[in-house]
Amino acid sequence: MKKLSILIVDDSYDMLEVLRRQLNALRYATFQASTVSDAMDMLKNARIDLLITDMRMPGLDGMHLVKYTKAHFPDIPILVITGFPSVSGAVEAVKSGAMDYLSKPFTARELEAAVEQILRQRYGKAALPGKKEETQAEAVHYHGIIGESAAMQELIDLIERVKDTKVTTLIQGESGTGKELVARAIHYSGKYHNAPFVPVNCGAIPEDLLESELFGFVKGAFTGAQETRSGFFQAADGGTIFLDEIGNASPAVQTRLLRVIQEKEVKKIGSNEVQKVDLRIVAATNSDLQAQVKQGRFREDLFYRLNVIGIQTPPLRDRREDIPMLTHHFLDKFAQEFSRPRPAIAPEAMQALKTHAWPGNIRELENVVQRALIMSDGRIGLQHLPGYFHSPSSEALPDDAALLPLQEVERRHIEKVLQAVEGNKTAAARILGINRKTLRRKLQQSGPDEPE
Repeated sequence: MKKLSILIVDDSYDMLEVLRRQLNALRYATFQASTVSDAMDMLKNARIDLLITDMRMPGLDGMHLVKYTKAHFPDIPILVITGFPSVSGAVEAVKSGAMDYLSKPFTARELEAAVEQILRQRYGKAALPGKKEETQAEAVHYHGIIGESAAMQELIDLIERVKDTKVTTLIQGESGTGKELVARAIHYSGKYHNAPFVPVNCGAIPEDLLESELFGFVKGAFTGAQETRSGFFQAADGGTIFLDEIGNASPAVQTRLLRVIQEKEVKKIGSNEVQKVDLRIVAATNSDLQAQVKQGRFREDLFYRLNVIGIQTPPLRDRREDIPMLTHHFLDKFAQEFSRPRPAIAPEAMQALKTHAWPGNIRELENVVQRALIMSDGRIGLQHLPGYFHSPSSEALPDDAALLPLQEVERRHIEKVLQAVEGNKTAAARILGINRKTLRRKLQQSGPDEPE
């Protein structure tokens, strides 16, 4: 099977090289162009399966290339990459035919997921480059989501239930638990997958600009509004808009957002003209919105409108059985990216990974695995993990822990935490992720020998 060919267009040679390396590591063939004119020539003379283009370039810009490609090569899917404040250009690009966009800076994992989603959608799974060895992680791969724990099976089941509806959904979970992956899975696994998916990081856009970026504006609406522009909501019409870090939205944005949900219509800033929109709103936050409601920082009526379907992304410490397959997935990924053999991992290193608290969740695990692969020479041991894995509070459970009853493993861990906090039960409960009442009950169940 021939490799799928991707044309990368960017006026930054550094960006071209980074993208080339990342895509070659994923076993795609690549062409590069630093100008739109060169890209147009390549489209005429080479077989291109995917176009990835920057938006802001001197001379002819990315929008010109998007429109040219859709007019002359309508079967070639387009992925736009852009940086704030040029996100409005990405919105117009999606309306002009681009299938998706990535906001700079983006990670190699985000690039891989976006490219795979587009190519799978256009050409089918069989056309994607296969792995040399299928790992256990790939066998349980669901639209970028990896895991077979009970928590992940419940999550995937919920996605399956909502994917073909346009019900408003709120995804809550700690930082690094994959909330955007869940949002993308909802969109791309359902019947609206051919419609736009428009991600908006509400925390990355300055508060005074977020409203105009979401709803658009007319020329002269405010200082600097030199032309009429559509917003993210207009771009997502018919598809899905993903509002990440929704807890950062200002009161004005919250009020307008409530109207969009209730009336299914938007108005550009400075205009009285109403535009109907038919879209699905998926919001996400790592903050406690109910607490913000009590503090008067988030509208209660908006919270309940967003939370028609609530999805909780589980922290990694609550799905430890998924850690080995996630680890192997990241080892495969970085071994390909760095053109190195995939190293083995020592049992004691894997045990340390499985018993670590993971406050940074999957994002932290990915970084730890990347570091370990770089530092090792064919086999990852404890010495290749970050220093905090060797501190007393991060010690792994004994080697025979897998042979102990679950209650005994839990008792030992509670004892270790209590010793670390000098018997402070409030602090111990917070570290364990339970309340004092639950901790007291577990201490009573463990018997009179458990330290009180």
